[in-house]
Amino acid sequence: MQEDKFAFHYVCTPDEGRVLIDKHKRFWVSNCECREKKGKCNRSRIDVCLYFRDDIDYFGTHFHEVSRAEVESILKEVEEKHLVVRPFRYENDKRKTDGICFCCDDCCEYFLGTGQVCDKGKYIEETDKNKCAHCGTCVDVCYFKARTMNEELIVARENCYGCGLCVDVCPEACVHMVQRL
Repeated sequence: MQEDKFAFHYVCTPDEGRVLIDKHKRFWVSNCECREKKGKCNRSRIDVCLYFRDDIDYFGTHFHEVSRAEVESILKEVEEKHLVVRPFRYENDKRKTDGICFCCDDCCEYFLGTGQVCDKGKYIEETDKNKCAHCGTCVDVCYFKARTMNEELIVARENCYGCGLCVDVCPEACVHMVQRL
C-alpha cells in the first residue's frame, strides 16, 4: 500500500503493540479525547493515549511523561478491559508510528460511526469451528462486528480488523491470528 493511502490509525494485536512499545525508552500519555468528549467511559480509565515522542500535537488534555511502570499499568488495563490497540502514524512519514490509542466501543469515535477511517491490521482471525463451543464470549469483545451469534457462531472475516481480542477471551482456544493475505 502506498504511504499516502495509509489512514492515521491502524489496528494491531496486543503483542504487536508491546513490540512497538519495547522499541522506546520514554513515554508520554494524555487523556483520551473521545473519553473527554463523552464525559466518561464506562469501560476504562481516561489516560490511555500513549505517545512515543513529546514534540507532536496530542489529542486530549493532561499530556505528561510517564514511567515504564505506568505504561505497564495501562497495558494491564488494556488486557483486563479488552481494549483495541490502535497505533497512530507519524504525520510526515506514515511508515512510522508515533503512539498508540487504546480504544473501546463505549466512547471511541471510530466505533461509534463518526466516519473515522482505520486500517486493518496485518493479521486476521481463524476459527476452528470444530473446537468452538459457540459460547459467544468472543462476540462480546468484537467491536468490529466480525463475530455474531445465531445459535452458532457466525464469522464475517471481511469485518475482522485483526485486534486479536477474540483470541484473548476464547475459553476453547479455537481462535488464532494468521497473516492477512
